[in-house]
Amino acid sequence: MIASIPSPDVGTLSLGPLNLRLYGLMVALGVIAGAYAAARLLQRRGLNPEWAVQVCTVGVPLALIGARGYHVLTDWKNYQGRWVDVVKIWEGGLGIPGGIVGGVVGGLIVIRLRRLPLRSMLDTVAVGFPAGQFVGRLGNWFNQELFGRPTDLPWGLEIDPEHRPREHLDAEVFHPTFAYEMVWSMLVFALVWRTERRDRLPRGHLLVLYLFLYSAGRLWIEALRVDPASLLLGVRVNIWVMGGVLVLSGLFLLLVTPRRRRAEAALAEESEPADGIGSHAEETGEAPDSPDLDEQRPSSADESTAGSHPA
Repeated sequence: MIASIPSPDVGTLSLGPLNLRLYGLMVALGVIAGAYAAARLLQRRGLNPEWAVQVCTVGVPLALIGARGYHVLTDWKNYQGRWVDVVKIWEGGLGIPGGIVGGVVGGLIVIRLRRLPLRSMLDTVAVGFPAGQFVGRLGNWFNQELFGRPTDLPWGLEIDPEHRPREHLDAEVFHPTFAYEMVWSMLVFALVWRTERRDRLPRGHLLVLYLFLYSAGRLWIEALRVDPASLLLGVRVNIWVMGGVLVLSGLFLLLVTPRRRRAEAALAEESEPADGIGSHAEETGEAPDSPDLDEQRPSSADESTAGSHPA
């Protein structure tokens, strides 16, 4: 092997008496990156960027629970006889699909309680998750996990013998699939943000675009992995899940999104002569009759800080 990427010798950082797991640190930094990206999107739309932090207070814990739960359910054989390890989240093992579901559920709870604009808040997931994934996936490098089949490519990842699959004990260098997902997440974020800036999708549909793009990349990345995983009809469960998400989100963008855009365009033409409606749409970035603004208007305390910059 002419060139390869070494794996870290240790997965912890010693701070006096404390040993900090670098995997956990990267996950925490990923949460911060995701919250910042979400706040920037809200700020761009003239909404209160602090809503992103409010959603994270419930969304992040439920996202972690969902991500861990998904991982355990899809790799339950690895936990038979040692169920106490299920709670050892700092040792790695988070499933992105479960994290998305848990995070969205937590966000919906806050949106409902705080009466926040639903569709714009859903769009924050589309920028927050890929930003967080880009940073958080680096934690897999410190744990020497989430790698693919053996390779002789110059960017192959060196894996210590104790972390190699039994069927590949003689191999030394593997595909760094976690790094592939980092790069893909960065590209997804750039595409979603560019789409937002050009205002090409109705409010709330950025989330569907993110699901489509992420699942498309995750499919081929998942196909490279060789770590133990539950199978369905001889195929990794994650591939089935990502394939289903890809098809459903693709159909939504193909069939539902164009109709929504036409409906919003027609509504804008009909509402143009009305006093104040056009300016309201320009200021908020939402459709004039959007239920997430009229029916779920935030509390007066939130309205007073809408559009303010984060500290």
